[in-house]
Amino acid sequence: MAAGRVDAFAFEEVVARAQQLAGQAYVPPTPIPRFMRELDYDAYQGIRFDEARSLWRESNSRFQVMLFPPGLFYTHPVEIHVVDAEGVHRLPYRKSYFDFSNPELEKRVPPNLGYAGFKLTYPLKARGEQNQFLVFAGASYFRGVGRDNAWGLSARGIAVDTGLPGGEEFPSFTAFWLVRPSPQADSMRFYALLDGKRVTGAYQFDVTPGESTRIQVKSVVFARDRIELLGLAPLTSMFFYGENTARPVGEWRPEVHDSDGLLIHDGVSGEWLWRPLINPRRLEMDVFQTEGVRGFGLLQRDTRFDNYQDLGARYDQRPSAWVTARGDWGPGRVVLTQLPTNTETNDNMVAFWSPAEPLAPGASLRLDYQLDIGGPGVAPSPTGQAVNTFVGDGSIIGGGNVEGAYRVVVDFRGGPLDRLRPTATLSSSVTALDGGEVIEHFVEYNPAAQAWRLSLLARPARDRALSLRAFLAHDGQPVTETWTYRLPPDNDILISGRRR
Repeated sequence: MAAGRVDAFAFEEVVARAQQLAGQAYVPPTPIPRFMRELDYDAYQGIRFDEARSLWRESNSRFQVMLFPPGLFYTHPVEIHVVDAEGVHRLPYRKSYFDFSNPELEKRVPPNLGYAGFKLTYPLKARGEQNQFLVFAGASYFRGVGRDNAWGLSARGIAVDTGLPGGEEFPSFTAFWLVRPSPQADSMRFYALLDGKRVTGAYQFDVTPGESTRIQVKSVVFARDRIELLGLAPLTSMFFYGENTARPVGEWRPEVHDSDGLLIHDGVSGEWLWRPLINPRRLEMDVFQTEGVRGFGLLQRDTRFDNYQDLGARYDQRPSAWVTARGDWGPGRVVLTQLPTNTETNDNMVAFWSPAEPLAPGASLRLDYQLDIGGPGVAPSPTGQAVNTFVGDGSIIGGGNVEGAYRVVVDFRGGPLDRLRPTATLSSSVTALDGGEVIEHFVEYNPAAQAWRLSLLARPARDRALSLRAFLAHDGQPVTETWTYRLPPDNDILISGRRR
């Protein structure tokens, strides 16, 4: 575990700072020089941290810290402090820690520029080899990977009014305190202070890397002003297209996404709910009410390279993230915001938990949770899982003969399903919402996928979304999670409705 002067600094000190800030007028962080903010991508990438300058390298520590340069998207510096046997001290900026591919740019960079964030490294794959596994940089964003992952989705400290008409705010982590671990430690602790126009916050992170990276989070947030939609434990990802959408014209890859679905575990009902993601033509917000949520996450369940065929992006290796609630979060909702995108470079998916009541000015909220980042197994679902969702026109050969209907095919596998013989009899429960109609549904064993296939034909009400819920049962008992789907009427699935 983490070592050093534990008594030199503690979480409650960050909480006190956040509370004090909340009682003061908001002061935006001091921006870096304009020419640094206007760097293009290639110019910014030409500024590289010298790994030989990593913190704690001299002691051959398993945990080492690389520093992130400001510029481009990272428009203001953050304070970085180290807590060690000598106490608490702030890291001064050293231009010599960076290699500049452009000597003229190097001359212009001021000597007190500061750092935009940090990267943590650890020997995930081989002894003596430092692998990057966690990055904190930009607003309250951070990204992590497990041992066998490529970089993908992000987490955040907080989300404020995401998806609302008035626009989203992006509070920032403005200061960090890194507690120096012993050289052979397998976990590390650090703290962060968050500041924004309407909210401040204090965070404690206890990080343990491995096959999956586990982050224990303690947080306390304070409202400066009323927040209509407070997003806690937010996850941000990208979904361009997949097996349940039409492939954009000219695209050769079968699928392009960092995550393919949202999973929710409700602690009161015990239900596990799976929602496949879509790339809508207009912003879509879905709200899932919970009385005692136990967990939620954005998962990349599809980890077969054949389904992506991208040797560069390796979407098959993108991580899943699962949030486990610690303690009773009380009544609230999991919110899924899906934004339209015409490129894979935009993170257009956001999922978070929000309390039932808005956070009033002067109020505070404490929330503890565990965040696991790794393969899709980070979500501990014990039941049958929806592993494929295919959606097509229900009025053509192979789909059906009902105008305006959709053919939907869902494959379930895992949990109790794997203990059933292929000759077992399963039933399907399918419900259409929003005035829709379920025309037919049936279940059969899919030997090619070693899964159970639900096939259904459904038609939405005129000019309404296709909204469905379904699960499989054996001997009258549910044996799968609840698959739920919502497809807006303005989509690319029906032949008659496709763009020209």
